[in-house]
Amino acid sequence: MPSSPNQGRRGRRSALAGFVVLGLVAAGCADFSQQERLARAEWEPAPPPMAGSDNAPRFPDEGGGHGGEPGRSTSPAPVPPPEGCTDYDPAVVVTCLDPVSSIAVLPDGEQALVAERATGRILRVRWGRDPADKDSPEEFATVAVDASEGGGGLLGLALSPYYAEDSLVYALLSTPEDNRVVRIAAGDEPKPVLTGLPRDPAGALTNDLRGALLLATGSAGDPAAAADPDSQAGKVLRIDETGAPAADNPDPTTAVVSSGLAAPAGLCQAVDGSSIWVTDRAESRDLLYRIEPGEPLGEASWNWPDQPGVAGCAAYPDMVTVFLSDQEAIANLELSPDLTFASPPQYSGEGTYGRFSGAAPGLDDYIWVGTENQAGGDPASSDDRVVLIDRLPTPGGGGRD
Repeated sequence: MPSSPNQGRRGRRSALAGFVVLGLVAAGCADFSQQERLARAEWEPAPPPMAGSDNAPRFPDEGGGHGGEPGRSTSPAPVPPPEGCTDYDPAVVVTCLDPVSSIAVLPDGEQALVAERATGRILRVRWGRDPADKDSPEEFATVAVDASEGGGGLLGLALSPYYAEDSLVYALLSTPEDNRVVRIAAGDEPKPVLTGLPRDPAGALTNDLRGALLLATGSAGDPAAAADPDSQAGKVLRIDETGAPAADNPDPTTAVVSSGLAAPAGLCQAVDGSSIWVTDRAESRDLLYRIEPGEPLGEASWNWPDQPGVAGCAAYPDMVTVFLSDQEAIANLELSPDLTFASPPQYSGEGTYGRFSGAAPGLDDYIWVGTENQAGGDPASSDDRVVLIDRLPTPGGGGRD
């Protein structure tokens, strides 16, 4: 079996440092505040570098066998195109899924739970399998969902805050009447935990690494409800494993810790717990917010007037990585020490895997990300897929050693 993803960190970073970034976004692609715009009036982005023969965010196959460990390679061999559900790209974990909405990485770093939005299936997948076996994931559970009327379905997955003790999984899903959070034990029927959330096609769920679950809800098309403290629409909620407000919330009487969302698509806590981020698709632009529990969202940390379709995200002390659906790319935003963005995003992986969807950070700087090419994209024969990539290092060589 190939080496596990939590081995050979420095070798992988050396290999992945050769990826060609597909150019910095022009200054007009993201809005700054007035003060920031004046300060950067003379700033011009560098011209994009020449694209190499292989600029995809994939792992070169070091060993020449099937599913070799992503490793050191100066001239990666071309990856053959997929044949049906057999995909030879070593970065591809699993193939021939329905569109993926969410991923929860298991503690061993080699496995993850993957949600199919429309079917309600939750699949256990493992990285490093033979290409011919990538279309044979294990079914962990199936939940009844309603994906009609403009979206919805199985929207989010998160491991229990006490997963090491209880092995429970939480899911955010749509029913014909509401959105809700359910608790799932392997081999058992899902149990409702938090019901009556506004029925909305958007939403996200994650474990906040501090003993609670974070939940982002859509506004159900009503901006006034998103601003209303008595409504659960357009909110970030922080709940315990029973669905009650987490005891250490800024206001322990309410689950609401922030407000003002329209159609959240991704929710991510930095791997060191230093910050929380949410991606949002508003009416006129796509947004990335940093959540400050107890405060309304306020001004976005970054926004895209061209609306590239923000989806899942992964956060680190030095960078936030946002996956884009419509643009079919990865936006890497370098963080300053004060948790602001010093420059426009760097983009990578454009067109390599198509429309990205849900994402989750794994061990050793790996990010697991799904695709949704069967939902409006140009699917390959092996779509939809889950792909394992290494996050782009910061320009100054940052990231964990």
